[in-house]
Amino acid sequence: MKKTSLILSAIALIFATSCKNDTKKEEKKTETEMTSTSEEAQEITLTKLKGSPEFADASLKLKSPMETKQSKKELQFDFEVGNYKLGVQTESDQPNMLASSDKGQHIHFILDNEPYSAHYESKFSKTLEQGDHVMIAFLSRSYHEAVKNENSYVVKKFSVGEPTKDQMMEVDFEAPHMFYSRPKGTYKGEDTQKVMLDFFLVNTDLAADANKVRATINGQEFMLDDWVPYVMEGLPMGENTVEIELLDADGKFIDGPFNKTTRTFMLEK
Repeated sequence: MKKTSLILSAIALIFATSCKNDTKKEEKKTETEMTSTSEEAQEITLTKLKGSPEFADASLKLKSPMETKQSKKELQFDFEVGNYKLGVQTESDQPNMLASSDKGQHIHFILDNEPYSAHYESKFSKTLEQGDHVMIAFLSRSYHEAVKNENSYVVKKFSVGEPTKDQMMEVDFEAPHMFYSRPKGTYKGEDTQKVMLDFFLVNTDLAADANKVRATINGQEFMLDDWVPYVMEGLPMGENTVEIELLDADGKFIDGPFNKTTRTFMLEK
């Protein structure tokens, strides 16, 4: 009887251990599924922004400076804005939940493809270091979407002072160029849910059988064949990275000083 009792106890112990191991496996499986679901929830999506007014007749012209060569580093810029009001909020057909400037519509001013500065009046000054510089300025909606038409921008090269050989820049203004615009800086609160990706094209457009833009967001690639702004969703808090490249119909990089740009931006609760 004693031997039988020991055998039964051993069987009970094995059964209990087996059940415990099975429970741990189920818990581990559930944790894995939860992690997988969490990762799926963090997958980045990219969709076209819709509902913005076109401003097809809006125009931007540079009144001064007109000379390519400049002896002074501080330049006074004066633009002529047509069929477009600076300093007012853009009226959209539907709320887009994008980060917006409370100062309203403005001009995006980009020098040498560096992050833009926003200007809410048509006159302002800029200090340029000695050397060659390429400027692009274009009209922007209050939520920082570029106005994209053949008259909504100005692109120009300036040569300041007496540039050395290393400070000179040869740019073919007949070739395709792409300038990075958004995202930029830090987004907080509700502004982190939808973040706009936007860029400006010169001497080219995008199509399924023509030039395209490859956007790489935190390592995830998207091929864009339509020149419109895009809305990014599913971005994690903290630092994010976006890279855009202008490609030809065969997927090869189109050589140009501004056709590949990598930027980081922050999301905070």
